[in-house]
Amino acid sequence: MAKKLIVSGDKRADVDLLKLSKKLYEVLGQEEGLLAELSYVDEKEIQRLNREYRGVDKVTDVLSFPTLDGIKGKVVRAKDFPLDLTEDGKNVFIGSIAVCEKRASEQAEEYGHTVTREITYLICHGLLHLMGYDHMVDGEKAEMRALEEEIMQGIKVLR
Repeated sequence: MAKKLIVSGDKRADVDLLKLSKKLYEVLGQEEGLLAELSYVDEKEIQRLNREYRGVDKVTDVLSFPTLDGIKGKVVRAKDFPLDLTEDGKNVFIGSIAVCEKRASEQAEEYGHTVTREITYLICHGLLHLMGYDHMVDGEKAEMRALEEEIMQGIKVLR
């Protein structure tokens, strides 16, 4: 099993997915190969996904669709998820992320940083959701924000 996180899919927006995934992998202490799928979508598609899967009929910046439950803070091992292995048996599929480029661009301008920085953050945020982290209550929110900050600083993508 490869000891890395692979983010497959569209590689636009000049985001260093390899550096991001390696740092996230290191911070979360993962040992085996994981796979996440990344898609960039327009406003119409992200709104449709948000409405269909979350019951929220509005445009958002990023959505995550995790495939594994109960993995927050745990090491994901292939032996524990045999039905979630990729076809070649080398990686555990942890889910998909959809990023709305237009919303990310608007937020980058609003927050005063680059689009690359914003999209990198959104992908980081989405990957943490795939690994079981959330921000719906204050304690979880602080924990997730601290991990996001550690990862973003670790890859030197700063505000």
